[in-house]
Amino acid sequence: MKFIPVLFAVFFTISAMSQDSFTEKNAQQVVDTFFDGFHKGDSLIMKSVMADKLIMQTAFTDGEGVERVTTSEASNLLNAIANRPADQQWEERLLGYTVQIDGNLAHVWTPYQFWFNDTFSHCGANAFTLAKTSEGWKIIHLIDSRRKAGCNE
Repeated sequence: MKFIPVLFAVFFTISAMSQDSFTEKNAQQVVDTFFDGFHKGDSLIMKSVMADKLIMQTAFTDGEGVERVTTSEASNLLNAIANRPADQQWEERLLGYTVQIDGNLAHVWTPYQFWFNDTFSHCGANAFTLAKTSEGWKIIHLIDSRRKAGCNE
């Protein structure tokens, strides 16, 4: 008789763990969905993986050589994507993924090259912070670096 409660507990534990497992591949898929929308010019696809209060930042060196970090509204990016002229092609080529996951938090690092109308523009890295929300896994923070020097085209 003790066997049935133990069997039930094992089954329940396995089921609960399998439903909550979030893998590196899952984290990569969130980022890929974001860029799928970016490349297609579809802000709704992008928004599907973005938290409502996503924080967006950029780290760069300005024209005078001053190190800067700027913060912008996610709505600015979504509006730029939705209103991008048809004759402009923006391509962010991701060069790899480094993923770290701990419980309901994940971090995805993606070095990239940015191409504008098939012409190299700049390179850098994106750092995505993902969190499990009531709506699923969402990007809650995105910071990228941008530079022209030291890029391997």
